[in-house]
Amino acid sequence: MHATKATIITIGDELLIGQIIDTNSAWIAQQLNQIGIDVIRRVAIADSKEAIVSALNAELQDADIILLTGGLGPTADDVTKPVLCDFFGGKLIVNEEVLAHVKNIFLRRNRPLLERNLKQAEVPDVCTVIPNELGTAPGMLFEQKGKMIISMPGVPFEMKGMMTATLLPLFEKRFQKSNAIVHRNILTFGEGESFLAEKIKDIEEALPAHIGLAYLPSPYAVKLRLTAHGQDEATLIIETEQYRDAIADRVANHVVGFEDSPFEALVGKSLNEKKLSLGLAESCTGGYIAHKITQIPGSSQYFKGAVVCYATEIKSGILGIDAAFIKEHGVVSEAVAIAMAEASCTTLKSDIGLGITGIFSASDYEDKSPVGTVFIAIAGKGKTLSRQYKMHYDRIQNKETATQIALYIIWEFLNKTLKEVEDK
Repeated sequence: MHATKATIITIGDELLIGQIIDTNSAWIAQQLNQIGIDVIRRVAIADSKEAIVSALNAELQDADIILLTGGLGPTADDVTKPVLCDFFGGKLIVNEEVLAHVKNIFLRRNRPLLERNLKQAEVPDVCTVIPNELGTAPGMLFEQKGKMIISMPGVPFEMKGMMTATLLPLFEKRFQKSNAIVHRNILTFGEGESFLAEKIKDIEEALPAHIGLAYLPSPYAVKLRLTAHGQDEATLIIETEQYRDAIADRVANHVVGFEDSPFEALVGKSLNEKKLSLGLAESCTGGYIAHKITQIPGSSQYFKGAVVCYATEIKSGILGIDAAFIKEHGVVSEAVAIAMAEASCTTLKSDIGLGITGIFSASDYEDKSPVGTVFIAIAGKGKTLSRQYKMHYDRIQNKETATQIALYIIWEFLNKTLKEVEDK
């Protein structure tokens, strides 16, 4: 039995010129991989008949499933639907269920319904309609010689809704797995991928051919992902976890966990388990840490809030840090970061507080600290932890990196610093 192969085609001129970043194909590929479907290509093409037809003809040679996203909107530049209609020899007809759905959406939103919106209900008579519960453009499924060609909207949440509710279950039923696939992850922090690779060189070299190791780096963190292919899933799990544990033991000082989760999710899990609440005092990150934390469902159970004290006078006026103290130590200093962490506990009535202050551009402060300097402090339960970092990237990447580090420090404080207190 051959492996089921899929191609992902993203349609849109805005993708080709970099106006919009393609996140759809990455997400789709992850979902297909989890159910044992191999993605053999990801292709981005223009909004044109020629580009779509050429891509379809090329990918039908190899792929069992072709997934297209984009070009299904109500405007003139959205050409995917008529092109697919011609390609598969059909004609456009009004689908009454889709028409009722479109009318209901505009009625609920109290918006006028235009003729171009009604045309969203037109679909090729040779396709199976895929419901779009979150938007007006339906998905379309075509079949040719045992192969599936699916067209979905480019709007990410609409595409994800279709994939989750309809397509992934259909693929699992229709296409049997040729092999089991097992993934195991090790999330590390504080060591670069080349140094990690050197430490586990002998383990990596001993991996059998059916198990691969990938290094997935991000600022200050590296995720190590083991992927195993084989017939017997139970055996693969045992084998892969043995190698995972061996690697984790070798780099134990840098291991955060085995979950395929972002740091903000791990922080939330730790806070929930310890029944502690968190407050933030953010300066240089401008509320970005709070944004990350509140991306996790259920974060209201443990997150009290954040004071975005970007201006020096807010550190004094709202957090109550003495202006003379700030002037003495400097806005960007360990002392002020600690004061911010402690003040966030008091101001937000949280068990744990984090303070972060830094300078990402020469014009940010009158402070004399070098650009890229960041101080992060966390306080609570009678303990304080503070760190200094030097960022070397541009302003946006510095902000992203500082946020990643801050989330890790919260995790470290909860799982190491407080644990040491509990163990005494």
